[in-house]
Amino acid sequence: MRSVFVTGTDTGAGKTLASCTLLHALRARGLRAVGMKPVASGCERTAEGWRNADALALWQASQPRPAYADLNPFALPEPLAPELAARAAGVQVGLEPILAAYARLQAQADAVVVEGVGGWAAPLAATIDQADLVRALHLPVVLVVGMRLGCLNHARLTAAAIAADGCELVGWIASGVDPDMACREENLALLDARLGVPRLGDLPPVRDPDPAVLASRIVLPP
Repeated sequence: MRSVFVTGTDTGAGKTLASCTLLHALRARGLRAVGMKPVASGCERTAEGWRNADALALWQASQPRPAYADLNPFALPEPLAPELAARAAGVQVGLEPILAAYARLQAQADAVVVEGVGGWAAPLAATIDQADLVRALHLPVVLVVGMRLGCLNHARLTAAAIAADGCELVGWIASGVDPDMACREENLALLDARLGVPRLGDLPPVRDPDPAVLASRIVLPP
């Protein structure tokens, strides 16, 4: 497993931290690894243009560091669902610019970690679902499970939706979003038993997590 698409059980599940941690784990293997956030809403205007905090985190975790426009082809100002943010910006999100940017990233790296938006079923545009992008990129999927009450339901529904959309789930990462979660270890065991794919990592609930440090908690297939 090298290039992957990272999705989450829902918004706030910890996709960006998991994606950055994956990038550092791949780099620790001596691979050139770059991140990608094809569509990002909630951006700030800078001297260089619109910038998104999650996309910048991926850029910081990448080596080599690619052009921002390739890492984040659609940077949408409003902090809304992508379809609404694009409408507000007068932008039409399309697959072709994303595929072209991905090809440029792929040409300079051994691995590309593509982070999706929200949960799996969150659309990218009126006629584009995330599954459409995953199929177009021919990427396997890694699921980030936000470890909190309700995660069993969210994780199983998401895994079922990924399979129903004809995409391949190859692993999952536990993300410690609730430091007070009861029976955390027991929930991890239940998820291991029911998701049917390897757990690639367990990211603990820590303040100001450092993905470079957390990379040692990721177990990648040989």
